[in-house]
Amino acid sequence: MIEVSLLGKFEFLVNGKNAEHLLSSTRKGSQMLLHLLLNYGRPVSSTTLYELLWPNETSSNPESALKTLVSRTRGMLTDFDPDLRNCISTDHGAYRWNTELDAHIDVFLFEDASNVILNAAEANDDVHAAIHQMLTSYGGDLVGGREEDSWFISRRTFYHSLFLQTVDHALSLLRAKEEYEQMIRVCRAALDVDAFEETLHTNLMEALVKTNRSNEAMAQYRHLNNLHNSFLGMHPSENLQNYYELVGRTEQSLTTDLNAVRRYLTDSANPPGAFVCDYSILRDVYQLQMRNLERLGISIYVALIMLTPVSQPPVDAFEQDRAMHQLLSTMISCLRKGDTIARYSPSQFVLLLPSVNASTGKIVVNRIRNAYYNGQVNPALVFSYKLLPVKDETTNQKEGFLG
Repeated sequence: MIEVSLLGKFEFLVNGKNAEHLLSSTRKGSQMLLHLLLNYGRPVSSTTLYELLWPNETSSNPESALKTLVSRTRGMLTDFDPDLRNCISTDHGAYRWNTELDAHIDVFLFEDASNVILNAAEANDDVHAAIHQMLTSYGGDLVGGREEDSWFISRRTFYHSLFLQTVDHALSLLRAKEEYEQMIRVCRAALDVDAFEETLHTNLMEALVKTNRSNEAMAQYRHLNNLHNSFLGMHPSENLQNYYELVGRTEQSLTTDLNAVRRYLTDSANPPGAFVCDYSILRDVYQLQMRNLERLGISIYVALIMLTPVSQPPVDAFEQDRAMHQLLSTMISCLRKGDTIARYSPSQFVLLLPSVNASTGKIVVNRIRNAYYNGQVNPALVFSYKLLPVKDETTNQKEGFLG
């Protein structure tokens, strides 16, 4: 297994062993190997290789000089690992890397991923996999060549441009699917490669705003502004400055709107005791409490409190309602803020009692009964109740008034 990294770092692993130090000892040998690897599967003519390796030199026998270099490089690699014995093949006056050897080269992994992304019309599983492969394979600009070699500079510029073009298309696919969290991850990974690319900063700021993180978006702009001032002696583009100002105004508007919501939630009175609501919303209250308590293994009990006539004729509606209001006041003062009360019928209340069991639930209800009878009550009405877990403790099924 041969693994070659040329993007962001130069690494040549053969069966887990790094041959980088070996190749760095022969500059022309490593340059030749780099060119053959970048033309993986394609023969490179002797003339092309000689002109690349000896650009300003003339020789009476260039073929001999190249053959000597190939032989020396091949021998050095064979000594390092016998599997590399035939790594450089001769092909009718040309040389190429032997494709029969199992080699994984990050440049071509990046190219494959780029092709998938650039030819995609929408973000799908294949595109997500390709984005991951692109970001892991492109670790930075092409390395290993000499800065004065025009062919190397051209290749490095090409791959950098292809990376930015691929990232830009990937971001457009993610934006169309409103996958803003993924956009943020892609932008941040790409900025590790090119910290000065403004379009990446703009896309990152947009995705942060879309995920309600405007403060982070504004911090990102300030970071870019510092980079530009420190290294380029200039401010970001006017378009990006305008976007920053827009985000700032939006954030200020959101803060104002949120303050209005806070006032709406907190301006109403917050009386002590249990919460009283209509029966129509009692189920919503239960669902909200259950989400918080069920994961902790805490049960909720429901109680039905009744004031029923002792004898005939029944108590008239006015007296019944007056007694029910008296009972309501008693329950509010006896129950906790986390308990909920709802009128179920003209003569009945439903209570939601979280964090109690059968025994403690009875204690709570009996406390209400005792407090009610300690007041001035209508002797024609008797206090009674039923108490059950909202979910049956043996079958885990809902029963009672909320089922």
